[in-house]
Amino acid sequence: MQDAIKIQSKEQPNIVLKAIPGHFVTPNSHVNYFLDMTTLKSRLSEASLVARELSRQIAVTTVVDTIVCMDGCEVIGAFLAEELTKAGVYSMNSHRTIYIITPEYVNSGQLVFRENYLPMIRGKNVLLLMASATTGQTIIKAGQALSYYGATISGVSAVFSAANSVMGIPIKALFTISDIPDYKAYDPEGCSLCKEKKPIDAFANAYGYSTIN
Repeated sequence: MQDAIKIQSKEQPNIVLKAIPGHFVTPNSHVNYFLDMTTLKSRLSEASLVARELSRQIAVTTVVDTIVCMDGCEVIGAFLAEELTKAGVYSMNSHRTIYIITPEYVNSGQLVFRENYLPMIRGKNVLLLMASATTGQTIIKAGQALSYYGATISGVSAVFSAANSVMGIPIKALFTISDIPDYKAYDPEGCSLCKEKKPIDAFANAYGYSTIN
């Protein structure tokens, strides 16, 4: 596994994405880069910058009652709610404020929301906030779950996205394929890296990676 490559955001050079080349196995695919967003999600100064830039991509006509934070994006989500409120993005709920919540996962990988969170989901306009969108499978699962609970996805925001849209919903992202032109995601059954006999460097998900010794 090689050293990380630092990629600056075109809009805000103080937002830096770290891309580590290698052969990584994720829950939905094999990828040739692990995108390390640890400090972007956890350091106050960087998380607030990410939220500010994401908020600028969301039209003021967008209705956001609830931000559903995926991939450990709760810190960004809190700052994003504040930025959207400042920008005049409005909510339809009776409290005229934005909820920030995180789904729970059951063993099958299905997203669930407990009864105490349902008032923040049912009938609400939800902004889905993600660290990365590669295959779109997480968005699809989230969309199915939110639809089951009676929510409407009003938008999808991500730090990085390899896709422009999923399920007809545009994805607003700070970093895209244009920032990492050789980024590849493969179906596990047809992975080119596996066919080339390149060893797996690590198992990875939105929270980090574990190397294979």
